[in-house]
This record gives sequence, C-alpha cells and structure tokens, in this order.
Amino acid sequence: MRTDIFARLDREPEPPKIVAPRMSRHRIALFGGTLAFYLAIVWAVLITSWLVALDWKVMLFRPYQQWPELHAFLDYYVVLGQRGPTAVMVACWLGWRSWRQHTLRPLLVLGTSLLLLNVTVGAVKLGLGRLGPHYATQIGSAEMFAGGDIFPSGHTANAVVTWGILAYLATTPRARRYLSAVSATVSLGVGLTTVYIGTHWLSDVVLGWAAGLLILLALPWFEPLIARTEAYIFAMRQRWRERRDGAGPAPVPGAGPQPVLLPQSMATDGLTAETVTAAAEPPVLPAGHPAPGATRARAHGGHPVRPGGIPVAPAGVRRPPPHTERGTRGTGSPARPMTGG
Repeated sequence: MRTDIFARLDREPEPPKIVAPRMSRHRIALFGGTLAFYLAIVWAVLITSWLVALDWKVMLFRPYQQWPELHAFLDYYVVLGQRGPTAVMVACWLGWRSWRQHTLRPLLVLGTSLLLLNVTVGAVKLGLGRLGPHYATQIGSAEMFAGGDIFPSGHTANAVVTWGILAYLATTPRARRYLSAVSATVSLGVGLTTVYIGTHWLSDVVLGWAAGLLILLALPWFEPLIARTEAYIFAMRQRWRERRDGAGPAPVPGAGPQPVLLPQSMATDGLTAETVTAAAEPPVLPAGHPAPGATRARAHGGHPVRPGGIPVAPAGVRRPPPHTERGTRGTGSPARPMTGG
C-alpha cells in the first residue's frame, strides 16, 4: 500500500459518501439579503442616485493613469474573470475529481452554475442596456437603456461563480474555508481590475459580486435535479455497456427446428408435433442404402408415413380392421412353377 503523497492522486476504490449542501435557514437568509441588496443597487442606478455620481468620480479619477506600473500585470490578471479560460481550467480540475471519485456531480454542478450565470446575468445585461465608461455620452448620466451590455459586470460575476464552485464542492470544512477565502480574493481583485482599466463602472462590479453570490447560494435548490441527471447518465452508460457486451452473431434463418403441419389422420391418432418432428429427421445411413420406408411410401401412392415406415391412410378413408391372416398372405404366396422341370 502506498503511503507517499502521490497516493492521494490514485483513483478511489469506491465513490465516497459526500453529502450535498441543503437549503438551510441560514442560507435562505443570506440569499434573501443578497437579493435585496441586488435590487437596491439596480434601483439606485435607475434613479441616478449618489451611486451614479460615485461611478463618475472614479472614472474621471482614471486609476490606470495614477498607477501605470500596474497596468501590465493587471491586463493578465483580469483573465481570471473571463469565462472561457476560467471554465476550462476549473473543468479540468473537476473532471479529474469526477474520475477519481466515480461521480459526475462536480462537472454537473459547474455546468448548472454556468448555465444560471449566462441566463440571469445575460438577461439583465441586455434588459438594462447600460453603456460603459469608454462609451458614456453625458457626464452624470446613468447611461441606461442605451444599447450597452455591462451592467452587471460579467467578469466579476463569472469570477465569483467559477472560483466559488471550488469552495462549494469542498469535502471538508477546512478546505471550504480556505477555498472561500481564495475565491473571494480572486473575484474581488478581478472586479477592481475592471474598474482600474476603465471597462466597468464601480456599480457594475458591486452588482456583479451580488449576482455571482446569488447563484452560489441558490445551487442547493438544484441538487435533486443534478442527482437525477447523474443517475440517468450512469443508467444510459450501463445499458450501452450491456448492449455492447451482449451483442452476438445474428441467428441463421432456417437453422432451427421448423414447425410441422399435422394431417387430420395423424391428429386423430394422437400423434404430437414433437413426435413427427423427431421422426422427420432422417437417420444417418451409409452411402448406397435407401432410407427406410421410402419404397413403401411410393407403393402407397405417396401417403404420409408414420415413424417406423408404417403408411398412414389419407383423411376420410376408413381403414379396415386388422386381419390375422395378412401376414400369412404376405409370406406364404403360391410358388411359381419352375421352368425346365
């Protein structure tokens, strides 16, 4: 048995018992508070409140000009919030976990969260249509319903969801605490980086944090659906394996025993299909020997022959009663006179 650190990379012999998070009262309270905060941010921007004024002050401050030495690094750091690269990195890690633990739940949870992210955040983006700082047309305006798609920040929400999934799927409380701190730090840095570069307003980032947190808090509601989907996929895989392993050569037509139609006389005499089938199979004889009963069948006009060579009278013909002297007639026929004395 391996005791080194690489033993943790081996596949587990059986799936571990992992309890999926449930929607507890504490989680419901957090979800309700986050949703209220989300709606408050949207309302504050719609009425062009002090939050919009703060957005303009931060934008006119131009952080990328105040600290230009950070620009090169933050251009790469902001990639941690892009959906494509982050989804690939996290999917690779969760795919390895799925293989190791014999379960599809990590990948299904990631797919569910990304689907919710695209639907919810994308719908709000297109519905509100806010323009970004680089495309603003009037100082002090909220720039709403102008054909934009930056409110809330997709980079920020994606960073919260993608890296927060690692904490959500952690199997121990200690790992969950550490991964929660790491995901919060990464998502906070990604959001502030977009403000530094000037691609988002500050309120966009705040709403993106709330949007991503709402998705993570709502995931336990989708755990039953994820479990049913996993069971269905495993059932389909098992059926495919059974079909692949159980597929044999196709049966040859006509190779098996064929049904035999009984004449009426045979049916009245009490013969069964099994008896006729067994009798119909010709015995194996040496070459040159005729089959028994063939001569008698020709002598009786092609009437069917019972097992043993006994001819059968056709239907409707009454057979005469047996005679004791029939055998004597067959054997004791008068001898012919021999020629020549």
